[in-house]
Parts: sequence; structure tokens; C-alpha cells
Amino acid sequence: MSRIRRETGADAFAVENLFAVKGKVALVSGGSRGVGKMIATGLVRNCAKVYICSRTKAECDATARELTALGRGRCMSIPADLQQLSEVERLVNEISSHDDALHILVNNAGATWVAELDEFPDAAFTKIMTLNVQRAFTLTQKCLPLLRAGALQGGRAGDAYVDPARIVNIGSVEGEAVPPRHTYAYAASKAALHHLSRHFASRLGWEGITSNTIACGPFHSKMMAQILRTQGEEIKRSRPLQRIGEPEDVAGTVLFLCSRAGAFVNGATIALDGGGLVLGPIPHRDSRL
Repeated sequence: MSRIRRETGADAFAVENLFAVKGKVALVSGGSRGVGKMIATGLVRNCAKVYICSRTKAECDATARELTALGRGRCMSIPADLQQLSEVERLVNEISSHDDALHILVNNAGATWVAELDEFPDAAFTKIMTLNVQRAFTLTQKCLPLLRAGALQGGRAGDAYVDPARIVNIGSVEGEAVPPRHTYAYAASKAALHHLSRHFASRLGWEGITSNTIACGPFHSKMMAQILRTQGEEIKRSRPLQRIGEPEDVAGTVLFLCSRAGAFVNGATIALDGGGLVLGPIPHRDSRL
């Protein structure tokens, strides 16, 4: 039985109800650090129960303890290496042993690789495409029974689902425009993920499961650390809002998509980059590109 309480009438427009995720169960892959941790923090602080996974048990467990200590919601650690299909299955089975429904799935786990075009390793391309695209598909596929149950818990009004289950895919502006860096596999994988998200939306919307993408620009994370150290000021100056993304930016976008406020959004790609995408990428210092 769902613990989610929905308001009607004028109270439905109050911000604490319009953007509420209280009582929802979420899974954030790659949730122990970076953008994933930012998202998990926003959900936990707004009274959701959040499962996080990452390859490193110590890091995953520490983040779960840290976020649970914040209060309101809870954060549960399930370490898993999503490169392995068996680990995806184990992760979903463990969640299923605790909860009979999943209301939010955030496909955030990902990796990047930087290498010159002539030297880009074949194995690296396979690794990036597997984790960033194939495993987003696999994890979503394995979570479908839980997501369908979450959609049913949200209730129905005729043929329509009142509070759909949500899939949020964490993409990148590098999947929307040619990047100025040698991230061939990463950019290709994010473009594929964006399209996969739209495909999910067209197939699963009928079952009360929405699928949307957040195309992130620069945020402070391990993946972006080296670029921000060397080009941070240049990147800030290149976008109209002249700053790097903050945790509240991505957490707030996820709260919008996963609450009543975003219940009619399906198949969208939201650029979360301070307007940099509309101006085009920073020219690469290598004049050959």
C-alpha cells in the first residue's frame, strides 16, 4: 500500500504538495558521489526512501549513513558493479526483497574516457557504451515490475495514471552538441541515452511510467574535476549564467520531474547547463578540431 498522500483542490498548488516526493521509493544508480549524490540528497531531504548503488562499498555505505543522518527520508546502500549483468539482477532482487514498488528510477551511473582520436582504445569504447547506455536499458528493464507497481500505487482516473512512476536519465550536453574534448565514446553514449529515454517514453507512458532526460552541463564531480581545474573560469565565462551547476540545480530539476509538478512531462530532454548549449561549445585549443 502506498504511503503517498495527495492533496486536491487549492492545496494541490501549495509548493509543499506540488513538488512533494514524500513516501516515494527511489533508486539512484551511481548515487554515492557527484551528481548522483546531489540527486539522492534532494530526495532524502524531501522524505523519500532512496536506494543508492556504486562499485565501492565503503563509499556507498558512507554516503547512505551521511544522507540518512540528514533526517526526513532514508538512504539505503546496495553496492553493485553495474558493468556486470548479474550485479544489476542482484541489485533489483535486493530492492524487491524490501519494497514491492519503485516510484523513481534515476539512471545516473556512468563513466567517461578521454583519448586522442587516433589512440582511442577499443576496449574503452565498449566499457563506456556498456555502462552509459546498455546498463541504463538493463536496469530499467529489470525494474519494470517495480515501476509498474509504483504507477498503480499512484492511482488511476479512467485510463490515465494520476501519479506515474518516473524514469530520469542523467545525460549530458555532450550528447546534444559536438563537445570540444576527446570524449568520443562518452558523447556518443549520452546521445544514445537521450534517444533511448524518448523510446522509453513512447513505450512506457501508456503504463503510467514517464521517461525524461536531464542533459547536464558542468557540475562539480570527480568526472569533471580535471576539466574544471584547468578550464573552470573559461567554462564559466562561456555561458550566459556565468557559473558552474550547484547541487540544488540538479536536485530541484529531479524533484520537479518526480513530483506532481512534472507528472505531465514525458519524453523531454532538459538542458541543465546555464545556457551554454544555445551558444555552442567552447572552441577546442587544438586547431585541428
